[in-house]
Amino acid sequence: MNTIDEIKNQLDIVDIISESVKLRRSGKNYTGFCPFHANTRTPAFVVFPETGTWRCFGECNEGGDVFRFVMKKEGVDFREALKMLANRAGIQLEPLTPQKIERNEREDYLRKLLEEAVIFYRHQLMNTDSGKKARAYLREKRGINPKTEEVWELGYATKSWDAVLNYLKNKGYPVKDMIEAGLLTEKQDGKVYDRFRHRVMFPIRNISGQMAGFGGRVLNPDDVPKFINSPQSILFNKSSILYGLDKARKSIRSSNQAVIVEGYFDVIVVHQEGFQNAVSPMGTALTEVQMRMLKRFTRNFVMALDPDAAGQKATLRGLEVARGALDHTSDPVFDSRGLLHHESRLQADLRVSTLPDELDPDEIVLRDPNDWEQIIKTAKPIIYHVLDSLTAGQDLDDPKVKSTIISQIFPLTMDISNIPERDAYRQQIARVLKVDERVLLDMVIPKTRKPKSRKKIQQTDNQPASTVSLLFNEYKKIDLVDQEILAYLSKLPESKYKIDRFLRSSGLNHLTVSDFTSTENQHLAKLIFDSLSQDDLDPVDYITLKVEEESILTEIDHSHPPAKPDEKKNSELRQLEETTRLVMQTRQLSINQQIKDFQFLQSSQNEENNGEQDTVLQKRLLDLIKRRGLLDRALSKPVNIK
Repeated sequence: MNTIDEIKNQLDIVDIISESVKLRRSGKNYTGFCPFHANTRTPAFVVFPETGTWRCFGECNEGGDVFRFVMKKEGVDFREALKMLANRAGIQLEPLTPQKIERNEREDYLRKLLEEAVIFYRHQLMNTDSGKKARAYLREKRGINPKTEEVWELGYATKSWDAVLNYLKNKGYPVKDMIEAGLLTEKQDGKVYDRFRHRVMFPIRNISGQMAGFGGRVLNPDDVPKFINSPQSILFNKSSILYGLDKARKSIRSSNQAVIVEGYFDVIVVHQEGFQNAVSPMGTALTEVQMRMLKRFTRNFVMALDPDAAGQKATLRGLEVARGALDHTSDPVFDSRGLLHHESRLQADLRVSTLPDELDPDEIVLRDPNDWEQIIKTAKPIIYHVLDSLTAGQDLDDPKVKSTIISQIFPLTMDISNIPERDAYRQQIARVLKVDERVLLDMVIPKTRKPKSRKKIQQTDNQPASTVSLLFNEYKKIDLVDQEILAYLSKLPESKYKIDRFLRSSGLNHLTVSDFTSTENQHLAKLIFDSLSQDDLDPVDYITLKVEEESILTEIDHSHPPAKPDEKKNSELRQLEETTRLVMQTRQLSINQQIKDFQFLQSSQNEENNGEQDTVLQKRLLDLIKRRGLLDRALSKPVNIK
């Protein structure tokens, strides 16, 4: 992943924009008044969290990503905006060295190798006699249907010591690469064997659906350990991956809630039964990196971990991690003696479900999906759960026990921003422990006034999050097409003139910087176009010089390298015509997305009655429809450039 994508993934565009624009949630998006022109009647400024973009449908009619917003708001160029956002994300900007380029290429190669392994394990499950037992286990014992098996790409690793080894060898992959990908284990004597044997296989993907590794569960109860994962590698770091997040992210955003369960089967079966906002930390304690990934989609969390003692401990650890990873605000308050101090408030709702009858989530939802839905709806606030856990089996008449419990639970009440709710929790704690509430305040407040405590919160907020990829959405598709166009133009910049002539002959506007969606692609397009308006250097030399001067742009050029044109198969004219068609296709995709955005704005303002604003929106919409019609006609014909 390149630095620009990493910054976009670690920063929430809603958080950035809401610092200067008052936003109101409208479904899965946010609306407000545009900060770039005078407008106090109808909110025509929209933020789209899923695509990481914003657009003003009013006077300025502008839009873009988080970089474009910062550039306009702060009056800076792309590089300055990049530095500002990198600093905010805690990311150090470095030139793309040959070593880093090699690492990126290595990651892509290993992902392809893992995809081959997915195909192999799927075949073993679905088409071999040895896979029958695994299929029976999944369907009869775990309640997983064939469609779910396919969606989650479940597989089977045979008992053989060299099945995947031989398969991948025949595909041309060296043994050392299989070892690096985590598919083989090497003994001290140098011999290698399959890491996963006689296990149900779970492909593990990162947030964008890219392969990272595997998990395997035993079929023979006597085998140990029950679960094993791929080893730590450049692709797989289990502390920064949440199983199922690639499939759950849309549901988490739309339901505004994430449910955290413990295992692979919990996630899969809960999704199968229609509750697709569940994810799992893969058998490890929840980490701050994982919580920071989730908070991009919601600030409401329910922990539904196993009801055994280990699960309870994991729940308490997870709650503490969540408190540290999520955002806080600082409110000025007066203590019981009338002294002013600041208390930290947690900007999230943390709850814990109580799982009945010693059942796991997958067992509950298979027994009755309505039970699962009710369990999640009635999840306890974090304070009540922790209070029950800390007081269970304790002598509450012992002053030392009371003091210990207070020191652990009372700071949680300071996270609550709603004053009546916070007071109710404190009163409940005082009743259970049989102490005066004022005593609780006096015990805890002096600790909260320590500068060290506030500094700790600040450090937590600035801690960098996981290296994860952008959501693969319509804007991402457009971005990939943009990069193919730029890759071609960077080699043959003069081709722009021929592309422009064809576009004008079809009644279309010539190619401009605004044709490119992301800010980094716009920046690179500007360099290419500038190369044609200067006379000091050959255009290609000019582009090369500028890219070297702005070393961060080499990441833009190499992060998603399109395949180089095959000169043996395609003539230069064919390449030019294909690139021209790509220009029209990316415009078509962009216009279709803008029309969808317009429709959202109109539906979100159906209660507003502003004739003047409606007229402006209708004109913009009609213009988009007209432009789409011209593109449709142009694309219905062959692209012939002479």
